[in-house]
This record gives sequence, C-alpha cells and structure tokens, in this order.
Amino acid sequence: MSRMKRTTHHDEGLPFLKMHGLGNDFVIIDARGRQNPVTASLARAVGDRFFGVGFDQLVVLRDSDEADIAVDFWNSDGSAADACGNASRCVSRLIMDETGRKTLTLRTGRGLLQAVDAGDGLISVNMGHPQLVWNEIPLAEDVDIDALPIEGAPGAAGMGNPHCVFVVEDAEVVPLETIGPKIEHHPLFPQRTNVEFIQILDRENIRMRVWERGGMITKACGSGACAAAVVAHRKGLTDRKVTMHLDGGDLLIDWRDDGVWMTGPTQLVFSGRLDPDFLESV
Repeated sequence: MSRMKRTTHHDEGLPFLKMHGLGNDFVIIDARGRQNPVTASLARAVGDRFFGVGFDQLVVLRDSDEADIAVDFWNSDGSAADACGNASRCVSRLIMDETGRKTLTLRTGRGLLQAVDAGDGLISVNMGHPQLVWNEIPLAEDVDIDALPIEGAPGAAGMGNPHCVFVVEDAEVVPLETIGPKIEHHPLFPQRTNVEFIQILDRENIRMRVWERGGMITKACGSGACAAAVVAHRKGLTDRKVTMHLDGGDLLIDWRDDGVWMTGPTQLVFSGRLDPDFLESV
C-alpha cells in the first residue's frame, strides 16, 4: 500500500505525455523552467515497449530566447536526432492549445521551424529546405544523390537527418525488417540513415513505408515523408505537392520555395508519471 501511495503522490516521479501523429508515437517531457532530466540511458529505458513506456521518439520541451519553444529529440536506442516532423507537429499542437496562438516557431537541431494551425485539427510545419549536397546529408563520398551506388539506385536527401529513398513497384511486399537495418548501416551513410520505400501511385500520390534510424519499423515518419517527396520530384516522378499514404494515415507534403511543408493530424493519448523507482533504476 505504501508503494501505491508514493507513486500516486503528485510531487513524485516524472510527468510525461504520450502523443502520436499517424501512429508515429512520442513521449513528451516538459523541461521548461527546470533542469533537463533526460539522458541517453533514460531515453533507452522509457523507449522500451516492454519494460518502459515505448515510443518512436522521445521529445523534450525547453525554454528558448529565440523561439516559442525549444525541442530536443531522442531515438529509442538513446541516440539524439535533429529533426522529427510528426513530433514537431505534436509539440506545436500542445503549445497552440496552451497559448491560444495559431502560429509558432520551434527551435530544433534542424534550426528554427515555423508551425501553423491549418484548421480541421491539422497542423502544418515548415521542415526547412532539404539538404541536397552530399556532405550535408551526409554521405561518406561525393556521389549522385539521385541514384546512389546501391542496388536499386535509391535517392538521398537530408531533412536535418539522413534519408535513403527507394522507388519500388509494390511497397506492401518490401521486407522492411531485413532490408531496413542493412541500409541503415550502409557505409555510404556515416551517421546511419532512415530508409523509405515508396510506390508512385500517380503524380500527386505516393505510398510509403519506412524503417527509421534507431532500429524500427514505424507507422509514419514526417521527415521521411518530406525527403521521399523531394527525391520523387527530383527523379521526375511526381509534382512538388503530394499526398503520402503511410501505414498510419496520410500526410500532405508541399515542397515550396521557402521549404518543405508537412500537414497532418495529431492526437494526445494520455498523460502519466514515471515512477521514482523506475527512474532510480535507469
């Protein structure tokens, strides 16, 4: 009984939120106004779907002097990431609901991102200009980024994180669990890479499945959808504005002059509190 009383006390433990964008799920920890509690070991522990909470990315909110909010991203393997599109949209929804504002700026490792309430429960985020120079993606050597020297001639693009995009005849039959990790760790990608497989439905619609860097198949990947749209257009296969049909739902991607805009829904699932004993065990 003492344990139950302790873990339900409102001053104990570490509060968090669980959100998702198209099934791309996140644990969000608010570190504004206090010391950031998140470390690589905590990210790994919370990210375990059996012994922790489980997430595709852990998101930390921090104060910022130059933006409305600063955001850090962690992968479930404890590595850091500079960008996460769907998480950026989820954070934007939280801050918009908190402040009543319709536009925001977010400070991420990718830089300053602009977010807009698109109405009907949708949030748009400008993910910035794609990185299309080999050493900025980054790649290990100067090669044709539209047809990499890898079987299948995938394209590459950076969106604050690296992406390798394969065009396939049928995305449904791609064995993500075997091909994904091989490409993630390909020597051409010194920081490893996210891996997308896209099937061109027509010039405005793409079916996409994704293996995310950090070792997982995810329902959706916002930065991956942006990178895939860029690669598809550069290959001459689609227009600059496309709907990406992901395992978790649809994202609208629009590669404009000021960057790649991504629009889609968000969902707050629940709030919780990490138990003090769990935190001490990490």
